[in-house]
Amino acid sequence: MVNEDRLENLFVEMVKIDSPSGGERQLADYVRDHLEELGLEVEEDDAGEKTGGNAGNILAFLPGTKKGPTILFTAHLDRVEPGKNIEPVQDDGKFRSRGETILAADDISGIAPILEALYCIREQGLDHYPVQLVFTVSEEVGLLGAKNLQQESLKADLGYAFDSNGPVGNIIIKGPTHNSIEIKIRGKASHAGISPEEGINAIKVAAKALAGCKLGRIDEETTANIGTIKGGKARNIVPDEVDLSGEIRSHSSQKLKQETEAMQQVFQEAADEYGAELEFKSENLYPAFEFSAEEEIVKRCSLALEKTGKNPSLQASGGGSDANIFNGKGIPTLNLATGMEKAHSTDEYIAFSELIDLSHFIINILKE
Repeated sequence: MVNEDRLENLFVEMVKIDSPSGGERQLADYVRDHLEELGLEVEEDDAGEKTGGNAGNILAFLPGTKKGPTILFTAHLDRVEPGKNIEPVQDDGKFRSRGETILAADDISGIAPILEALYCIREQGLDHYPVQLVFTVSEEVGLLGAKNLQQESLKADLGYAFDSNGPVGNIIIKGPTHNSIEIKIRGKASHAGISPEEGINAIKVAAKALAGCKLGRIDEETTANIGTIKGGKARNIVPDEVDLSGEIRSHSSQKLKQETEAMQQVFQEAADEYGAELEFKSENLYPAFEFSAEEEIVKRCSLALEKTGKNPSLQASGGGSDANIFNGKGIPTLNLATGMEKAHSTDEYIAFSELIDLSHFIINILKE
């Protein structure tokens, strides 16, 4: 049913197209050309203009040949660095990068099977439900394409994002909500050798606060991290400013709120103790989502997997994806594994058999 040569060509050709976050123009055009060749209605929104990129989200719609829900398929067009001049090679049935780059299976392993499934649907005249396609930009830098997608452009009743590590069959039914944290501590500069007592050491305040913070895995649902610290001007000056950047994630919105407030309180107490000033800013980047095995969206997905010869594996994830945003926009959306492994590293790889299985799986979602 799947044209394996075409699927391989789609994957290899798209991997080779440079498509960094904000620079997806060439890949967006490639995908659009294939969608139009398939006879779909295609449009591009203004997300690129809003985010400073050179391409917007690509949206397409294929009317169904049978009654049922309109199904959303989504994958993202951008990739992380180092992701330019990628040379994919296939060895022992697995695609890897030849050089010191990622492979960009994240997220070409989502895009290529979607396109191949559509070709099969069209060429073989298979009955199918209506499908809306959304290929987003700037996913890797904050889910910006999905965030800037206009609500009125969405027609789907339920959706599937193809953007998770692991073998085809893994279904992410639970994803966290996420606060970014930006902290600035203002102390007082002074000569470190002549008059250190006249200064307020902002780095010392930060160290005091960090020693009192709960970081790492807080519980089974919640994590916290301070990822960067920047401060100081010279070794002989008491540092008057330090900036910290971090995050808190949780599957519970209440726990996220509690841990964010607790972190702020610890930093405030340290600042007060030494007479420093504190700026503490948090921003929610995306909402959480959770589904049970009994919900329609999960049942449909599990049935399609079983017809593909795969065992469904329902899992929770600690990472965010466009699925979080679509759920927040009112479209129930699961994040599904594409077969990619070790994404965001130069060791990234994917078995070609996973791309084949994913193509069959997508066809079965549309048929069943």
